[in-house]
Amino acid sequence: MLNLADHDSFTRGVPHDTFARMRAEAPLHWTPEFAGQRGFWSLTRHADIVAANRDPGTFSSAQGIRIEDQSHEEYLARRTFQETDPPEHFATRRIVQGAFAKPVIAEFEGVVRELAQDIVARAVRTGTGDGVAMIAKELPMKMLGRILGVPDADLDWLVEKGDALIGNTDPDFTDTVLDKVDTDAYAMMPFRSPAGVELYDYAEDVLDGRRPVTDDGILRRVMDATGAMDRLAFKNFFCLLVAAGNDTTRYSIAMALYLLARDPALYNTLKTGDYFDTAGDEFIRLASPTLHFRRTATQDIEMHGQTIRAGDKVILWFVSGNRDGAVFDAPDTAVLDRPSNRNLAFGQGGPHVCLGMWLARLELRVVLEEICRQTSALTLTGEPSWTRSNFICGVKTLPLTISP
Repeated sequence: MLNLADHDSFTRGVPHDTFARMRAEAPLHWTPEFAGQRGFWSLTRHADIVAANRDPGTFSSAQGIRIEDQSHEEYLARRTFQETDPPEHFATRRIVQGAFAKPVIAEFEGVVRELAQDIVARAVRTGTGDGVAMIAKELPMKMLGRILGVPDADLDWLVEKGDALIGNTDPDFTDTVLDKVDTDAYAMMPFRSPAGVELYDYAEDVLDGRRPVTDDGILRRVMDATGAMDRLAFKNFFCLLVAAGNDTTRYSIAMALYLLARDPALYNTLKTGDYFDTAGDEFIRLASPTLHFRRTATQDIEMHGQTIRAGDKVILWFVSGNRDGAVFDAPDTAVLDRPSNRNLAFGQGGPHVCLGMWLARLELRVVLEEICRQTSALTLTGEPSWTRSNFICGVKTLPLTISP
């Protein structure tokens, strides 16, 4: 069984065989101390993850959401509302959730459509290249600018810094690899990353009016809100939006491209046009780009004949729950019309349900429609590469030929 604490266990993609074995044999599994980090419990079954996600009083987010340990001072310096429990969590969420509501996001469809049409058309003209760079990365990046309200000229830089931040264990994204070099100098920065320093500076410029933002973007909305965030909370929220607002949707689109290129029958089925309302959730389920969120036990808990002690780290492996055969028939197969797709990719059922859920679904549906409208075939020309991370994992590069 692979060591889930080791980022190298994910460099060839998610170790689904390990998760399947854990679901069957050790649904509550202990990983001992590794590389100076405390050990942790893993929950891998869908039902257990849902139950824990719904119980923030027992499984708290207020000591960090990643496997890595951090001091209380580091936690306070770096936390976002993701790393809080109700009622504090809801106080911040109320400020921003209106901007991400389903009816509000639906109004962006015209913008998403225009962007997706142009992105896919350029990819078709290019023909052969990296599908992630040509398509999967482009749409979320451009929509990030619209949502934040920042200039298009800043987007390449922002995404580069967001990649370095959330990809802090992958040498292709950063020179300051979390488990390979000394990162103590950045202990108070998000993800212990020097990219956090630069993103903090950008956010400071926004707060002080040195960088323009549009009146209808989320940044202006947050700054003008009653009970607005203090400066540190705003900077951390900005870093969260830049990183999570781009990467997770990118890797969902990349997984869709990979699966469609690998399976011409799946591609031809999608091209019938009958499955666009359900296909997106199925590709998101199989991608599960945010592999886990950590919780910390607030009391002793008996589960599966073992005792989780108060203060223990408990990892909710959404990526495993999303392939649980007790919930999903043919769990490793893309079923484009899967009924009642109860995937966990957005943290549904708990207080931390993803703010960007409706935007991610919209982007994926529209880009799939444009791929089917503008292309006749997707053909793999090599093997994909995968991110080196046990937190955010996805198709990093995808050699692909796109036929008009």
